[in-house]
Amino acid sequence: MPKGKVIASNRKARHDYEILDTYEAGIALTGSEIKSVRAGRVSLKEGYVLPRNGELWLHEVHIAPYNQAGAFGHDPKRPRRLLLHRKEINRIISRVQEKG
Repeated sequence: MPKGKVIASNRKARHDYEILDTYEAGIALTGSEIKSVRAGRVSLKEGYVLPRNGELWLHEVHIAPYNQAGAFGHDPKRPRRLLLHRKEINRIISRVQEKG
């Protein structure tokens, strides 16, 4: 996979909302999820991020099951931890908790 290739984007969110800040984050994935992502079988349509225990978690993002995984597959909509620098996580959490 070429470096910098966009796997999935949420065009509907960019249409429906004003995007003030963008962040580049990693996602903690299992082996079968990585195979599905590389195949482009990801949907961000209903995805959102919630803070929990000082970490950011990605919810409702659908990563299709990988057929060859068999019994070792994954839950398509499980919460996934986002990988960001601590300073960025703290900034995002504080902005979410602000009123207004």
